[in-house]
Amino acid sequence: MKYYELKCTAYLKKDINFQDSFETISKYISYSMAQTSTLKELHNKNKFKHYTFDIFYPIEKTKTYKQGNTYSFNIRSLNEELIDTLSKTLRENINNPNLLIVQTNKKTIKQFFITQLYSATPVIISLANRRFWTKEDDLMLLYKQLQNNLEKKYQDFYDEDIKSSQNFIQLFELKNNRLQTIKTSKTDKQTKKVTSFKFYGNKFRIVPNEDENSQKLAFIALACGLGEKNSFGGGFCLGRGIKV
Repeated sequence: MKYYELKCTAYLKKDINFQDSFETISKYISYSMAQTSTLKELHNKNKFKHYTFDIFYPIEKTKTYKQGNTYSFNIRSLNEELIDTLSKTLRENINNPNLLIVQTNKKTIKQFFITQLYSATPVIISLANRRFWTKEDDLMLLYKQLQNNLEKKYQDFYDEDIKSSQNFIQLFELKNNRLQTIKTSKTDKQTKKVTSFKFYGNKFRIVPNEDENSQKLAFIALACGLGEKNSFGGGFCLGRGIKV
């Protein structure tokens, strides 16, 4: 197993508030995907996209990324074709009013033994009645949904089953006191009406179990995100471990 990471250097054409950064990057990636028929088809399908991204770095103390400055962000995917295509189309998106990608650098990361996962962006888990998981909800329900989501991503990409006898989580720590928010919006193509959405999530530290399947699922979390709404910026993770 391996995943591919694209480090992107972005020049900002205007100030961008921290809360708007998820939508800004997400829509930049979506537009860039739509420039090729293969990725446009993937983007339009209601299925796993198998990529994840983080937000601009360094984070400004004022919570506003400044016009005229350069910042970096990363895109990860199990799909090498997606990363290779984006490496080109991201830099061709010169008419975007918010930013310009001036440089991309690709890395290949082979599977390694993961000792800890940290969520750098909010992990989104949806419940019934359009609710999102909070610390007042059942922890075992969270474990189950995180496990099921990762298993489905693995099965969808590799076209093979993965069934574990135990949950991949050995130890778990909730890192936030208040729910974290990802904002985005959608414009109706016919009416031009803009509808805003908010996804609510949490930051976690997870120690995965050491068995083979748990390690595979932890690697999937790094490769294409933990939880839901990864193409909107949810569930981007950092990992610690032993690399050979």
